[in-house]
Formats: sequence, structure tokens, C-alpha cells
Amino acid sequence: MSELNPFKIAQAQFDEAAERLGLDDGMREFLRWPMREYKVTLPVRMDDGKFKIFHGYRVQYNSSRGPTKGGLRWHPDETIDTVRALAAWMTWKTAVVDIPLGGGKGGITCNPKELSAGEQERLARGYMRAVARLLGVTKDVPAPDVYTNPQIMAWMMDEYETIVMESHPGVITGKPLTLGGSQGRGDATARGGVICVREAGKILNIDWDNATYAVQGFGNAGQFGATIHKELLGNSKFVAASDSRGGIYCAAGMDPHEVVKYKLEKGTLQGYPGTEPISNAELLELEVDVLYPSALENAITDENAARVKAKMLCELANGPTTPEADEILYDKGVVILPDFMANAGGVTVSYFEQVQNSYNYYWPLKLVRERLDEKMTDAFHAVWKMAESEKVHMRLAAYLVSVQRVAQASRDRGWV
Repeated sequence: MSELNPFKIAQAQFDEAAERLGLDDGMREFLRWPMREYKVTLPVRMDDGKFKIFHGYRVQYNSSRGPTKGGLRWHPDETIDTVRALAAWMTWKTAVVDIPLGGGKGGITCNPKELSAGEQERLARGYMRAVARLLGVTKDVPAPDVYTNPQIMAWMMDEYETIVMESHPGVITGKPLTLGGSQGRGDATARGGVICVREAGKILNIDWDNATYAVQGFGNAGQFGATIHKELLGNSKFVAASDSRGGIYCAAGMDPHEVVKYKLEKGTLQGYPGTEPISNAELLELEVDVLYPSALENAITDENAARVKAKMLCELANGPTTPEADEILYDKGVVILPDFMANAGGVTVSYFEQVQNSYNYYWPLKLVRERLDEKMTDAFHAVWKMAESEKVHMRLAAYLVSVQRVAQASRDRGWV
């Protein structure tokens, strides 16, 4: 199997763009690495009275275009290399949608499913105490990510405000609406991706009334992807979905809202009426118009890419396709809407949340969605235009757009 270290993949993707852009050696080496990274050790008192030690990370990859921004993941397999890769992708993501932020990311190695609500709160507050001096609306702003949520963000924001003894809602985004969260944040990641699918469909002349789609990974982004696709793109058939336990398939199509309701009630997709079981691997190889990879990294590799039959991949997950798979899919004519463009709706509305927090005035949902649509549409067309002019796949085109912007900001500052 090829090298699946996520940070090495991120560097390989960057290297290809840097080569094509003709970046000099100094700029290239500077942008290959995080500017700052931190590791913290977190002792947490568990419900049984004993202490358990957790390891946390925060990486501030590049701040040339503004304060760093990026989610906080709680996952049993979290490593510094995963966080580095995600911080790099956040740097390119904020640049590709042209918002004045840099890229950062955080993580804690833990299994949140094994933690009680009290243990989760103590872990969230402990992490914030460890990294508070690194954060701030003019420094670095965390947000929710895999296995974190608005409640965890609320605890962290409260801990930060307790430490600095001032109101600072903008230090965290993805907060509950009651604490300065933004309308439209919950479904923004998926909505941004579906907007890109809509724009690609116009160019590719896809007849959405006769199209099919499938969702691999049925967490927050995947669930919203399923329902928003139906909302924005009409009568497409939703034929398959999968989660960590397996998947379901129905050639006649399913109601995405009913599937989401079932998943939330049962905690699984298995047994959904009128469907047959399908594995995650089988779902990725279905003949559909749009496939939404919405789980974790490295779902599509050089081992299975040749069997992918979707016309378009919209990556709601981070890093689901390896560089080797990119080339195979591009040669097959599959259009990939790359992660750091397709799922940039989340950070875009998080940016809107920071803006609203900063001037203490909040926008209605309609305005948030209009501004998100404008940002995502502009980003898609900038990347598509680059792909056409350079005759490269969409991921490399997205890198060319974003790396060029970050390199220019670093150059203008006189850093390199």
C-alpha cells in the first residue's frame, strides 16, 4: 500500500502546485511546514475519581492572510501528522474561498463515545486552559470538527472568558445561537459542497431530475449533504448511504429526511425499510452521478480508484482521496470537487460568525445563505477556470489558486 501519512499527502499535493507555480526554494520550503505547533498533556479527573491523561495538539500553519482558523477534532486515532495536514488544508481552504484568515487545526487523542458529558466538559475546559494563551480573535480561532459540537465549543468559550475575565465570543465559532453562534452554521459545510455540485452540473449539463447520488459517511456533513442535495437539486434519487457500521442501498431512491430521522433515532442505518445492505467499499464503487465521501481520510486510494464509477465526487470529508487516486480518477474523466474547496462552507460561515461577533450584530439566515452561495460560487468558478486553463484536475487547480494567494501574502509581508 502507498504511503497514507496525511501530512505527507498534504505536502505532496502542495509540492505539485509549487512546482507548477515556479515558487522559489525558500518560499516552497516555508509553505511546506507549519509556522507554529503545540502539544499539550491534559490530566482529566474521570467520573470514578481517577485521573486519565490525554494528549492534545494545536497547529497554526500559516497566518500570512490573517489569524489562523480551524476545527478541533476528538478522535482515538488523532496524531500530530493528522493535525498538521488538516491545518495545511485549512490554509488552502481559507485562501481558495478568499476570506482573510490563515489555517490552523487542533485535536485531542480520545474516544468521546467512551466519555460521559461531565468528562467531556472537563476535557474541553482542560484543553482550553492549556492553549488559551495561543488563541484569540486576532490570533487563532477553533471551531467544531469530528466528534466535537456546539456544546463543547460553548464550554471552551466559557473557560476562555473565565481566564481573560472579558466577553470574547469570537474566540470560538460553531457555538450555540444563544452564545453568539451564527444562523446557517450547522449545515454550512454540506451546503457549500452542494452549491459546488450545482455549479459543476451547469457546466456538465447534468439533468438533476434523472440523476442519482450516494453518501459515504452519514455523520453531520453526510446527513446534511443528503438532504440539501434534494433541496437545491430537485428530484435526484438518493440511492445509498453508509456509516461506520455499514450501509444501505435502494435503486428506486430513498427520502433523505426519513433516512436521517432513522439514523438519529436508531444510531445506525442498518435495517432501514426497503433497502439492502451494502458495505462502505461497495458504496464507493456504485454507478451514480454524484458521490459524497463524507467520512475520514483515505477512503479512495490507488487500490479502489479504478473501480469508482461516479461521474462526480464532492468531498465533504477532509482528505478522502489520495494523490495516486486523483490521477486515476482524472484519467477516467471523474470530476472531483476537492475537499478544501467543496467543504469550505463551514469555515466561510465560521468567518461570518467571527464578523458578527466582532461588531455584535447578527444576520438573518437568508443573508448568511446568500453570502455563502456567493463565496462558494466564486470559489468554484475560479478553480474551474484554473483547471481549464492549466489542463489539470480540480484539486491541483484549487491548490494553484490558493497557494498563489498565500505565497503572495507571505511575499508582500517580506517573510520570504
